[in-house]
Amino acid sequence: MASSMLPPEDETLATGWEPDLPAADSLVRQAVLAHASWATDPARRAGKPWYDGDTWAGGFLGDRGPLTNWVVQKQPVDPAEVIADVARELPNNLPYLYVSAWPTRDLREHGLALVGHPPLMVRFPEAATTPPVTDLEIRQVTDEAGLADAERVLIEGYPLPELQPVEPGILYHATLLDSRSTIWVGYDGDVPLATATAHDAAGLTVVENVAVVSDPDRGTAVQQG
Repeated sequence: MASSMLPPEDETLATGWEPDLPAADSLVRQAVLAHASWATDPARRAGKPWYDGDTWAGGFLGDRGPLTNWVVQKQPVDPAEVIADVARELPNNLPYLYVSAWPTRDLREHGLALVGHPPLMVRFPEAATTPPVTDLEIRQVTDEAGLADAERVLIEGYPLPELQPVEPGILYHATLLDSRSTIWVGYDGDVPLATATAHDAAGLTVVENVAVVSDPDRGTAVQQG
């Protein structure tokens, strides 16, 4: 049945995921592209394997650990196509975290297992919040010693047992000190107990790698994100 709402038959309808659309076309698109930058920027700066195309982006920093290597789907395509591309473009047989803004089918036949369905959480600049109260001294990381502290808290506090014992540089390369990422560490005196990273891209700031340890001697996790 004809309708005045129907477009001409030869008109191409935009989906909101065309590669040439501005990042700010939608909030979800911004979040996807910001995470794609988070996936590639550390690897690119460290001289590690990375790829950034129309349908996905990824960066590989090492050969182990669930947060070491990231692949982010950028368009609503069949994940099997992306997985096949990853095997061609990036080192094969390495673990990686696959992030999709769209629910996926069962991907176990492709070697991937479902971790969960994390929500898109947004804090708008004008949102009124009560500043947190803490006894910790919050310092921005400005040198390699600070990077090593942040890395240790993340690995022991998240926790990431695949990356233990901690080897400095496995997640945070020195090139991050001059990048889109800002890393923070909370100290009790000189003891690092908390960390988080903010990455600016596509008009958003992505907060990742959040971890806290309650016992610096044992690395007992009390919070993660």
